[in-house]
Amino acid sequence: MSEQPENRSLAAIRNVLDAGRALIYLQTSEEERAIDLFGRLPLPGSDRPPEVYVWSLTDGLQIGGRACNTQPQGPRGILDFIVSHRERAVFLLRDFHECMRDSAEIRRRLRDLVRAGWESGKVTVICSPVRLLPPELERDIAFVKLPLPDAEELETVVRAGAGGAVPEPDDVHRLARALQGLTLQEARHAIRFAMTRIGRLDASAIPLLQEEKRLLVRRTGLIEYVPDTAGIDQLGGLETLKNWLRQRRDLFYARDGLSREIVPKGVLLMGVSGCGKSLSARVIAGVFGLPLYRVNMSQIFAAGLGEAERLFAEACRTMEEVAPAVVWFDEIEDALSRQHQDAAGVMDRIFGFFLTWMQERPPGLFVAATANRIDLLPAEMLRKGRFDQVFFIDLPDQHERLEIFGIHLRRRGVDVSGLNLNMMATRSEGWTGAEIEQCVISAITAARIENRPVGDDHFFNALREIVPLSRTMKEQVGYIRAWAFDRALRASPKA
Repeated sequence: MSEQPENRSLAAIRNVLDAGRALIYLQTSEEERAIDLFGRLPLPGSDRPPEVYVWSLTDGLQIGGRACNTQPQGPRGILDFIVSHRERAVFLLRDFHECMRDSAEIRRRLRDLVRAGWESGKVTVICSPVRLLPPELERDIAFVKLPLPDAEELETVVRAGAGGAVPEPDDVHRLARALQGLTLQEARHAIRFAMTRIGRLDASAIPLLQEEKRLLVRRTGLIEYVPDTAGIDQLGGLETLKNWLRQRRDLFYARDGLSREIVPKGVLLMGVSGCGKSLSARVIAGVFGLPLYRVNMSQIFAAGLGEAERLFAEACRTMEEVAPAVVWFDEIEDALSRQHQDAAGVMDRIFGFFLTWMQERPPGLFVAATANRIDLLPAEMLRKGRFDQVFFIDLPDQHERLEIFGIHLRRRGVDVSGLNLNMMATRSEGWTGAEIEQCVISAITAARIENRPVGDDHFFNALREIVPLSRTMKEQVGYIRAWAFDRALRASPKA
């Protein structure tokens, strides 16, 4: 029986109960949630929820939050109590992994308990935030890693946290999606924070709710939260990429009801340095309405190859916990290039893990990977199916340069009506978007120094002072453009 068949946590527990498992190792830090879930599912052979006994070294044996009259003495005592108990029940033992770590007697008694559970319908649950399975028990114990709360569980928390002013159904759904990746307790902290700051729960509270996620990723030191996502109107040119994002936005929103294979999963952006790859990653997060997290590859490899493998896996798994989100792997070729081989094969294992993770990651996690030299990446990374699309971001053409000048000027409050933007676009041929931005900054700086409005003369001087990358690194830029000519989809329509 299942009151909420869509609830992944209930389904995971129900599966092991239906299999008649008498001993379960539940890995989770959410003890109260685990107690609630086990209290909602009847044991095999029964049509009503069971009594749930809870034991810990500090509080002893309790039921319903109250101490039991009979108090077993220590870890061995509680196991003896369970073995002798004659009625169906669930016994949840908090942090019992420490009790069985160094005690052969406890491990043996647990094996006895498995047989007793089969005979009387009792279920014993070892609840712990860490995994510690002694070899003697591996075949007798069912291991379950409790999934994080899904959207339905979080919607209940949102309604409860809103007090008397329950949000509109659409807002409840959006707020719950913003909280996904958090435990119920973390979600409650985030809701209290938002209520304290703005006194209500609606769409405006989403950035405040995501603050708890920022705290989560900061604990690792490997992932950076990028707060300044960008709107699609802040990206000059690149119409092919923009249209691709617009077309897939609704598919991503509807991912829970779609086949996994058609849910957008990620793009690889390559191109000349300064042409907008990083800005495009921020725009992707803005279009999909998701927080953006950047995996710090330099920090991972700064620990040395010996630790890099573990840290990289830890970073990827942390991203799974904070989904839905956009995860940005910047300059990915520096981390996964086959140029950086090592005798121990660490790089090959990291690369293999990454390919597997790309295939199995949650549908709510969209990958935006950027690279300057995509030719350094292994061929396995580029085959169709790893990413939805590989885009090449080239030097902007004249129309795109005109648009980029306008974006940067308006963003800085400059009136463009009196400026000759066509002249600027013509004289900046071969420039990247980053160089155009620096030209705008130089012109505005010069105007401020002279204490007068920005004029064309300020741009004449700024245009003369900048030597573009396409000239100083002509051979390298030419090589990148030639390599990508027929190997990637151009992010801008072909002229």
